[in-house]
Amino acid sequence: MIPARFAPILFGFILSGLMSCIVTCIATVKEVGFGPATFSSWMGAWGVSWPVAFAVVLFVAPLTRRLVALLVRPEA
Repeated sequence: MIPARFAPILFGFILSGLMSCIVTCIATVKEVGFGPATFSSWMGAWGVSWPVAFAVVLFVAPLTRRLVALLVRPEA
């Protein structure tokens, strides 16, 4: 098992992987349609986008948490 202190990083890794997988699938199908090259094009796009998405999630998540904290009222 992975130590709990790595939970935010693991969360970002899994989230970025799933989101980039879904988004690149949609973009690839939109661009090339369904056909013999679809899967390889999708995997090529996903392979490039996942590391970028992971880095962005690690950088943007703390900023997003702060923005959300500014926008919501604490519950009584």
